[in-house]
Amino acid sequence: MRQADFPYLPKDFIETHDGLIFAVVSYHPHQQKVGCFLRYVRDGDGWQKVDTEQANRLLTRHYPQYLFKSKQFDAEFHAVDINAISKHHRPEQRLQSWRLKNIATDDIEAKLQRLLTILVQFGVDCDFLGLTGSMLIGQQKAGSDIDLVVYGRDAFHQTRDAVRQAVASGLIEELDLSLMRDNFQRRGGELNFEEFAWHESRKFNKAAIDGTKFDIGMVCLPEELGHDHHHYIKQGISTIKAVVLDDHRAFDFPAHYLIDNEMTPEVVSFTHTYVGQALAGETIEVTGAVECDSASGQRRLVVGSTREAIGEYIKVCR
Repeated sequence: MRQADFPYLPKDFIETHDGLIFAVVSYHPHQQKVGCFLRYVRDGDGWQKVDTEQANRLLTRHYPQYLFKSKQFDAEFHAVDINAISKHHRPEQRLQSWRLKNIATDDIEAKLQRLLTILVQFGVDCDFLGLTGSMLIGQQKAGSDIDLVVYGRDAFHQTRDAVRQAVASGLIEELDLSLMRDNFQRRGGELNFEEFAWHESRKFNKAAIDGTKFDIGMVCLPEELGHDHHHYIKQGISTIKAVVLDDHRAFDFPAHYLIDNEMTPEVVSFTHTYVGQALAGETIEVTGAVECDSASGQRRLVVGSTREAIGEYIKVCR
């Protein structure tokens, strides 16, 4: 599953010698660095979670070596030199070692135990699962979510189907109003709450077990990845309406949608809000940054050209 020469995958965490933990966001190296985003800072014996603004401020002031401007994607994110990494936290290893112990040390782990039992009941193979987020580094609290990783597109859709069946069977719950609002406040972006909730409720990549939200995120296998070695130049913002022709990479990261628009035949989303947002045959409205491949001249529309994706969105025209 992991490449020997570059074993880092999205949803992994990497810890640096100077007491920072970054979430990996990229499949490929960037000038021999790991593309990532700062999530936790060493705080005494534990870890303090930081948001985007705090992360950028901290790195600008104290660790500018981790700020990265990608010429390939004409975008800014964080990147860590492989030599600066002291520990590589891998979601599949974390889940495997926890399952071997099979002892829940807190309420969240007890819910994870029940959740895995339910998913297995509906055909999920735990060998394709991993554990990320706060639980990857043992920093979960009473209100934490459970963040599962599913490796491979087929395994992911099988897990989504298991979530759908388990919700229908009443073994787990759809997000209630308060969990959906919490989700919206964290991720909502440019859609209003009603639009956001409608799109989310049909994805089956999030649900709740005994009042705790969990989500499943897909990490592609090497053979499922496109080779994105193109160099993109930004060409301003555009809004279009188009029909989705192909949605088979809708839950990838980044998400891809092929649309019937000659100028920008592909929509790409780097924002998790718009993963799995639309199905083939649906008409969508998209606002994003037009990017042009400097070699081929091929254009695409990118949603999430910045982490917050302010002013950018994908929504189904209902």
